[in-house]
Amino acid sequence: MLGGAGILLGVAAAPAQAAEVSYKTECIPPSISGLPPVEGTTKVEVTAPAEAKVGDEVTITWKFVQAASKNPDVLDLDKDTVKPTGTLKAAGAQTADIAMEGPRSNPAIPKNSDMKLSDMTGKLKLTAAGDLTLTPDAYNINVSKPLSTDTKCTPKETVKPAATIKVTGSGGDTGGTTGGLPTVTPTLPTGLPTLPTGSATPSPSAGESDGSDTGGSTTGGDGGGQSDFTGKEVSVPYACKTPIGDKNATSPVQINAKKDGGSFDLTVQFKKSVMDSPADIPADSVKPSMEVVLGGSDKGTVHVEGPTNAKAIKSGDPIEIPDLTGTYKPGASGSSTLSPGVLTVKALGTTTTCTPTKSEVSLTLDTTEQASGAAGGGSAASGSGGTASGGGLAETGSDSHGALKALGLVAGTVVLLGGAVFTFLPGRRAGG
Repeated sequence: MLGGAGILLGVAAAPAQAAEVSYKTECIPPSISGLPPVEGTTKVEVTAPAEAKVGDEVTITWKFVQAASKNPDVLDLDKDTVKPTGTLKAAGAQTADIAMEGPRSNPAIPKNSDMKLSDMTGKLKLTAAGDLTLTPDAYNINVSKPLSTDTKCTPKETVKPAATIKVTGSGGDTGGTTGGLPTVTPTLPTGLPTLPTGSATPSPSAGESDGSDTGGSTTGGDGGGQSDFTGKEVSVPYACKTPIGDKNATSPVQINAKKDGGSFDLTVQFKKSVMDSPADIPADSVKPSMEVVLGGSDKGTVHVEGPTNAKAIKSGDPIEIPDLTGTYKPGASGSSTLSPGVLTVKALGTTTTCTPTKSEVSLTLDTTEQASGAAGGGSAASGSGGTASGGGLAETGSDSHGALKALGLVAGTVVLLGGAVFTFLPGRRAGG
């Protein structure tokens, strides 16, 4: 029996070997992030058979021993959202680029903690006898949420071989093949994690709109039989809070009204508020709304909202804020003013809330009190200001013409040297 066991051991495959190598690495963030390249050190352990024969197909494992950086103190990464792929160079007895791939399998990675990348594996069919060296090369890190992004990492120095396979067999086989798994082409899935969202509620401390700033606005109402009222285009400065700091933006806004009995159908238009999409956005993904602030004789707010985008938006294409509509039911008789208030944009699972920093009246109407009208309502506010509870807010900014450059579209999650950075990209307004 012992002799038989010895024979079996004699023909068994050679034990696997594992060797570690470290090298300087440069990682290029996704172009939409606007971030510069980052350098760090990657440590890899490669496991492969110590010996094999020509014709064998061997399995090789690439293990990330140490990522070059931690997940910064910005965003928690969800479980099973990080997927590595890469290339292992075979040289010596044969030449081959071995495609390596790891599963999208990682624990939840909190902010300011070590990155955890899954082990990658690949296969290679041996074609020639001799010593075959295995050397780690470039790799890619894909994060699927909140938006699919890829960070490409390449060695910045000559990398030493991490393992060597002694290949035995007949001598006629030469040349190399690229074996194993096919090269992975990253895709752009749309799934996003659920970030906390909040509803915009006006702040009583922002200051009341009154007749002192109504110059140029249109006044209309019960007298004269007029039914359509065009407001003045006003330049509204917004203050937006984001996970990476407070941002300011200015956008021209106009409020129009159409009389319907004792109420008014409102239309809020954003002028020149065009931004470029930082990524492909599916249809029915962007939803804007606003709380129009009442002043003068009336008090409270009127909720207006626009439709979601009917068509998918390609990366680089402009995004326009559609007309926001709602119904104003007056709660007081007299002269009532309407001013742009808190703006909310929900996009791809996130909520952006921007609050005007200065009251600006776009339209003044002569109103007659209606039952259950706006005055004294639960959403009453004494000005155009507001506060937002909760919500992940995307970065906004303004260009030289005062157009709103971004309204909360998440540009992506960027993984740098094994760390993740949650970033936002302002769009650019097309044309002059």
